[in-house]
Amino acid sequence: MNERIQELIVQSGNGQFHNDKCYPHIGSRTLEDWTKFAELIVRECMNVAVYKSDGMIFTADIAGHQAAGREIAAKMIKQHFGVE
Repeated sequence: MNERIQELIVQSGNGQFHNDKCYPHIGSRTLEDWTKFAELIVRECMNVAVYKSDGMIFTADIAGHQAAGREIAAKMIKQHFGVE
């Protein structure tokens, strides 16, 4: 499991770390707990869409178009999942 997903499981209250390993609480969680976890994943996707870069350097014009496209992608992800 991806380390960031493990961190989100713990952050949402749906798991805990022990000896650097994530142990999810499977049966004892509520729908609200899992909803929080799902929202954290959606927000992480939005963050990646806006801020993650492949390290390439572009002209200001192209970079501006890319930034606009990333903002649109983040808004579309947010709207699709209904995250506030």
